[in-house]
Amino acid sequence: MAGLQIDEVVLAEPRGFCAGVDRAIEIVERALRKFGAPIYVRHEIVHNTYVVNDLKAKGAIFIEDLADVPPGATLVFSAHGVSKAVRSEAAARGFQVFDATCPLVTKVHVEVAKLAKEGYEFVMIGHKGHPEVEGTMGQLHEGIYLVEDADDVMQVRPRGDKLAVVTQTTLSVDDAAAILAAVKRRFPHVREPKQQDICYATQNRQDAVKVLAPGVDVVIVVGSPTSSNSNRLRELSERLGTPAHMVDAAGDLQPAWFEGRRRVGLTAGASAPDILVQQVVERLRVLGALSVRRLPGVQEHVEFPLPLGLGDRSMAGR
Repeated sequence: MAGLQIDEVVLAEPRGFCAGVDRAIEIVERALRKFGAPIYVRHEIVHNTYVVNDLKAKGAIFIEDLADVPPGATLVFSAHGVSKAVRSEAAARGFQVFDATCPLVTKVHVEVAKLAKEGYEFVMIGHKGHPEVEGTMGQLHEGIYLVEDADDVMQVRPRGDKLAVVTQTTLSVDDAAAILAAVKRRFPHVREPKQQDICYATQNRQDAVKVLAPGVDVVIVVGSPTSSNSNRLRELSERLGTPAHMVDAAGDLQPAWFEGRRRVGLTAGASAPDILVQQVVERLRVLGALSVRRLPGVQEHVEFPLPLGLGDRSMAGR
């Protein structure tokens, strides 16, 4: 450590929590205050270890199988959204349900339902096994085909000639564009969304890394391994030629990462709270960082309303 010299830490802007994540966490916290512990949450409310552990300490219980929720309990759907089958099962079991699905994910679900009624099938660009992908594909019983790369596009065999494309909201903007181009080459008449499905926060954080990475020697991304959008930030930095590491917490930082690297870039995925960023900054100061500078960037002022029964105002953007 004595040999390290970090001249400055450069903070990306924007970074960290987005409005959908802020809303989802607040839904769980308000449910806990209003109904008392325990509150059951299907899947991690957002993909961040610190957030999940904090809510567990307050009385949230995270489950995958609705059979693990006792009758009459209060259940929250995570920000990633759920399939129609999960909604139906929750209703059949009689749970009091609050839906923390990000409204931008819900927009994709609504689009799928609307176009399916018009006879469309779908190509979905996304990562197999991700809960958001499972939720979106689960809006239909059939006629939706997952593609993870351009090679997958060649395997799609739609039954009809009406085809639309939807996208997981947390993908790499550049990767998704390349796969979409492959879809359009194979299916020239495919219907695209009126507005791209990749969410504003994912786009903004990737754009910020494109500004940040070329001016620093290494990039640190604060985010949990399960966070899709955090992983995309790390990959983007590396694609731009700047080594990058993802950390769940300040204790994950390795001094060897900073040997000979005097300018450290720092960003955070949309599910990572600012307290973790501040702890990483303090750890970098201990490792020898002399100053901290914030890059100019987009200021986000998005707010989403809370579900009925929990209050009439989102605290997103606090």
